[in-house]
Amino acid sequence: MHLAVDPLGGILDLPQIDQGMLLRAGEGNRERSTRLLWKSVSGWHRFRMLVRLALLLLLLSPSGALAAPIQLRVDMSEATRRIVHAKLAIPLTTDPVTLLYPKWIPGEHGPTGPIANLAGLRVLANGKEVPWKRDEVEMYAIHVLAPQGTKKLDVALDFLISGDEEGYTFAASSTSRLAVLNWNQVLLYPAGIPLEDLVYEASLTLPPGWKYGTALPVAHESAGKIEFRPAPLATLIDSPVNAGEFFRTITLAPEIHPRHVIHLVGDSREAIDMTREEEEHCSNLVREALALFGAHHYREYHFLFTLSDHVPFFGLEHHESSDNRVKERSLIDDDLRVRSADLLSHEFAHSWNGKYRRPADLTTPSYEIPMRTDLLWVYEGLTQYLGWMLAARSGLLTPEQARDYLAEIAADLDNEPGRTWRPLLDTAVSAQFLYGAERPWSAWRRGVDFYDESLLLWLEADGIIRAGTHGERSLDDFCRLFHGGKSGPPEVKTYRFEDVVAAMNAVYPYDWADFFTERVNRVQPRAPLAGITHGGWKLSYVDSASAYHKSLEHARKRVDLRYSIGLYLTDEGEVLDVLHGTPAARGGLSPGMKVIAVNGKQFTPDVIREAIRAAARSRNPIEVLTKNGEFYGTYRVSYAGGERYPKLVRVAGASDLLDLDLALRAPPADRPPRAPISPRSPCRWRPPDRTPAWCAPRGRTNIPRRGA
Repeated sequence: MHLAVDPLGGILDLPQIDQGMLLRAGEGNRERSTRLLWKSVSGWHRFRMLVRLALLLLLLSPSGALAAPIQLRVDMSEATRRIVHAKLAIPLTTDPVTLLYPKWIPGEHGPTGPIANLAGLRVLANGKEVPWKRDEVEMYAIHVLAPQGTKKLDVALDFLISGDEEGYTFAASSTSRLAVLNWNQVLLYPAGIPLEDLVYEASLTLPPGWKYGTALPVAHESAGKIEFRPAPLATLIDSPVNAGEFFRTITLAPEIHPRHVIHLVGDSREAIDMTREEEEHCSNLVREALALFGAHHYREYHFLFTLSDHVPFFGLEHHESSDNRVKERSLIDDDLRVRSADLLSHEFAHSWNGKYRRPADLTTPSYEIPMRTDLLWVYEGLTQYLGWMLAARSGLLTPEQARDYLAEIAADLDNEPGRTWRPLLDTAVSAQFLYGAERPWSAWRRGVDFYDESLLLWLEADGIIRAGTHGERSLDDFCRLFHGGKSGPPEVKTYRFEDVVAAMNAVYPYDWADFFTERVNRVQPRAPLAGITHGGWKLSYVDSASAYHKSLEHARKRVDLRYSIGLYLTDEGEVLDVLHGTPAARGGLSPGMKVIAVNGKQFTPDVIREAIRAAARSRNPIEVLTKNGEFYGTYRVSYAGGERYPKLVRVAGASDLLDLDLALRAPPADRPPRAPISPRSPCRWRPPDRTPAWCAPRGRTNIPRRGA
């Protein structure tokens, strides 16, 4: 039986078909080929195909713009009770009527629209309630049985805010002091009308005394009710709102046009007390990003910064804003600050890479059409590189922290056993279910490695360009060429793999197609560390953790022993992961267990670390008592290598390219702009004592691969 993916993401079970028969029907006789295919499908399958194809045609077939904007009235006055009320007035142009709830949310890379939390749905036509029916195949489609000739539908619905503190926008988004609104949660839209022709006039009612931040242009406001200017549906969904009792707005880089602001909302007044130093780092982020890209693609930019222990830790990108959520004390506690240091820079970089320049298969004409995520190593991976680099250039990370950041991800990826079976590409293609994968055995499964591994990949590409052009060019030039363009309001310029390769070749001719294909599409048992090693540094392991490593452990409440005994656990002893082939795995430990005692002493993080140090002296196995459900067990871990933590160390005599990557770029106001990029000839061979390790003839690479 063949499996064919249908346009709505389901599976059509097609019986075995003689493909040669279809080909013999002739390419010029499409009608006959279609008849042959149709005859090969059973009656039931025909019915299923008809239903789904009809819905697809409804989604994609334009039926003209609406006569008036859709009215959307959102009431968040009960957001503290985790419920939001919404009313819509939807003009109609066609019969019958199908209303859609957004399913594939841009930036979330999966069908994450929280339709399970939609409640209280009522539909009225001419003031009378009319029945509706959910599509039995496409669950996000609502068929409305309105009287023929109905000109307008009035819709009421409630959105039930989740209490789950894990996840993305579908998780917790309100507390007793604050709330974050994503418009896709509280609206429906009519099928069959192009997104650009769907205009919404939205209003928002907040609890008394609350203030708010958003990039959505405001028409007027009074008495806690905000009326927004009419906006296309895509702009509305792209413009979240954060609001709360403790609220503060700060203008960043005030000398720069257009306006950049950060809206801080927290569960306490102290939480939003950003220091002048932090303000300056955020202002530097704006300056450094504009110096890097050379243009902007927004009218204004709004950082929404929510500080609470009761919402998930994450960021979501938008054209003119970003939804950033961190722990309540992230501006107070140094460890929490370090954990989120590159969040704002990552999401800000997405305004260029991901929103303005976007993979074609992540750009769909409807929120119901599945997205293909194979280029997330560019969309997210390059952004991870840019976020790291911009955080360091702006001061959000110190140079030492930036190097320790690299050491952590390099060690994590280089010790990941799942690399032996799963290529980087598959982590991108599988993103929609890997985001929600459980933590146990994650090193063997692999997770969303297209973030951190692609950072190393793009760092390596930067080094190739620097070496091949003798330092005249770098990945900065690619970013300016690919993401710069002309400043203006939001727009989307799509690309495919070939466009990335062409732009890289315009900066420095090289066999970039082979470079990316080898590292992305094929299994690589070792992490791509060439960007570090040829950048003048190497990954090593030392017996004491860096301050950065300690901050991550404290902020995450973790104990990271992966590079010694192969164990990763919480600070309360719950085993989160065990790396295959390590002493802990050979000793029989597994995720799901809880460590109760080590060498006869009650578990604490210090106790297990001391046991590792003692084993290095005594050469005796470490005895671990665990609880696994209702069962207890004792395991012996044979290991005498002492503590091991990742650290980057300098390579004697090598140029420090990492320092060049992290150097400030924002020019003084009187410095002329950089010249545009023009194609460059390939570097040529020179005497061996002068040839950079990365300078190779086009079509070849002489870079040694670890583990090859």
